[in-house]
Amino acid sequence: MLPTIAWDGDDILMIDQRKLPGREIYMRCKTGSEVARAITTMAGAPRIAIDFQRLADVLAATRPTAVNLFWAIERMKQALTTGVSAGEGVADLRARLRHEADAIHDADVASCQAIGRHGAVVMPDDARILTHCNAGALATAGYGTALGVVRAAVAAGKSVHVFADETRPFLQGARLTAWELVKDGIPTTVITDNMAAAMMAGGHVNVVVVGADRIAANGDTANKIGTYGVAILAQAHGIPFYVAAPWSTIDLATATGAGIPIEERAAKEVTHMAGTQVTPAGAAVRNPAFDVTPHRYISGIVTERGIVYPPFAENLASAAC
Repeated sequence: MLPTIAWDGDDILMIDQRKLPGREIYMRCKTGSEVARAITTMAGAPRIAIDFQRLADVLAATRPTAVNLFWAIERMKQALTTGVSAGEGVADLRARLRHEADAIHDADVASCQAIGRHGAVVMPDDARILTHCNAGALATAGYGTALGVVRAAVAAGKSVHVFADETRPFLQGARLTAWELVKDGIPTTVITDNMAAAMMAGGHVNVVVVGADRIAANGDTANKIGTYGVAILAQAHGIPFYVAAPWSTIDLATATGAGIPIEERAAKEVTHMAGTQVTPAGAAVRNPAFDVTPHRYISGIVTERGIVYPPFAENLASAAC
């Protein structure tokens, strides 16, 4: 499993995703503010919620779409409240928060492995998997959600080839997903986002697996921008489209995808590549980081509890009990 994040004394070490795949550099975060800055600048994926109270709002603001970040922050705040209520001193509170952070980390890895096992069952024996963005070890505490399914399918002895959409504008698929899979020795082909339809039409893809940042009560799913288009293409070509995500990503308090906030990122991510401007000055730019895939395009939602199938409004509510 890729060592994407670890403690070093009281500091946090995590791989700087901005430098991949060219260089593997680990950055050191000494404060909660540094952690928040790393998430905001895309140096670290939305996998960290290990600070508390005064930094909770700062951390939450880094990824407004990712509901499991809020879940982890609340869990840390509850741990702090429990310690304060018990009259613990500063040292004991630090130890309690460290223990809770470690527990969240370990539980996330176990959750991803369970997601992988469940998802591997519905992968074809000769799986030609298209995925979009990065939902691997770099986006979690380890192993990954969508890539957890890929890894588990390989471990189950299935023949797997992955097509990784490049995922404009930040290229998480081309840089991060492909890097992870190559490191694991899993056959991988990087394609530009606008090649997906041709790959499906040519019979190169027979299943799609993506991650999620938030799933509404009716199954509408927010994921990296471009996922919605992939889902439409998959349905048009009769290809199953699965979402792989931990239960903490499911937001039963949000009825439909219309209620999911969508993060808008800096225009420069679109206008520039490797520091070079590729669009004319004066052109307006939109850069929503996510889109929402309506539930009707989703074949199943793979969680650590198993696969939830349509009708999602009914079956997600039942699985939550």
